[in-house]
Amino acid sequence: MFENLSDKLERAFKVLKGHGQITEINVAETTKEIRRALLDADVNFKTAKDFTDRVRTKALGQNVLSSVSPGQLLTKITHDELAELMGGQAAGINMSGNPTVVLMSGLQGSGKTTFSGKLANHLRKKGRKVLLTAADVYRPAAIDQLETLGKQLDIAVHSERENKDPVKIAQNAIAYAKQHGFTAVIIDTAGRLAVDEAMMDEITRIKKAIDPQETLFVVDAMTGQDAVNTAKVFNDRLNIDGVVLTKLDGDARGGAALSIRSVVDKPIKFIGTGEKMEALDEFHPDRMAGRILGMGDVVSLVERAQEQFDEKAARELNKKIAKDQFGFDDFLDQIAQIKKMGNMKDLMGMILASARPSRISTSRTMPSRALKPSSRA
Repeated sequence: MFENLSDKLERAFKVLKGHGQITEINVAETTKEIRRALLDADVNFKTAKDFTDRVRTKALGQNVLSSVSPGQLLTKITHDELAELMGGQAAGINMSGNPTVVLMSGLQGSGKTTFSGKLANHLRKKGRKVLLTAADVYRPAAIDQLETLGKQLDIAVHSERENKDPVKIAQNAIAYAKQHGFTAVIIDTAGRLAVDEAMMDEITRIKKAIDPQETLFVVDAMTGQDAVNTAKVFNDRLNIDGVVLTKLDGDARGGAALSIRSVVDKPIKFIGTGEKMEALDEFHPDRMAGRILGMGDVVSLVERAQEQFDEKAARELNKKIAKDQFGFDDFLDQIAQIKKMGNMKDLMGMILASARPSRISTSRTMPSRALKPSSRA
């Protein structure tokens, strides 16, 4: 998704190549290119302008050591500002409450039902007993879709086909969860347009009736700035707790991911990176900033691997290799586990970007006046 933006930012930093020091002229030229790259990526104009103003101010206030090039220093500053623009720190999901109740909201076709299944799978891996709830009484086959996902994941689904009141369905689901020891309830609601007053009033009533710990707004990242504007409208009505960006593996330009926090002032909590139920990542602003600047994301890669690989099975595999008993079936199992981690292009992007010479260390704890040239990964 961010390939085009990454390429343009890399070209912007090349403006400083060969310069021995940072000056107002070369910084102004570089930040102009950065702003152009952000606008081309469909980032909100005010957000892009404020961002480049902060980068320019910080760059002009730095001393560049002989061991650090101006391009390296500006890359570090841009990395830190990108991370801050997207929220600074990862915003985890609030798991208080017994059970924890998560309410889904969003437009039609944004991917709420699929994300509900992904989130249920994610919470189960963290030890939660999850109940999915079909509260979309309008879309044909919405209940069937959620029940199919539940069966695929072996997760319970609460549905009431004869009941057409989503408020009552949500309340009944929570009561059922309390009776049967479920520790998390995910309420999948109908898609609605922000201009549909009746539907907006309905989800407002659902939230008031069940008082969820988390109200998430699910938005298709492919819609660009429209995603940001819609998130703002929903937030004004529901006071959402966070945003979920789906289809981040698509061809969108990435403006929604970079603009939402500054415009809506709500964190991005999850990103969808594919159609499979495992294709869900918690959103980490600093890691995403690293990806955008071509620095890779080894941490997320390792976390994906840890989720898919069983330590006991790995030890058994090591024994087979040591005894020269590794066969084609074992090789096939390894390929299947790698496929569960996501598409190969995404994985190779994390590895190859991380294997390049880093432009500069991006540690927040390292003072800019003591920066050292980084070594190869």
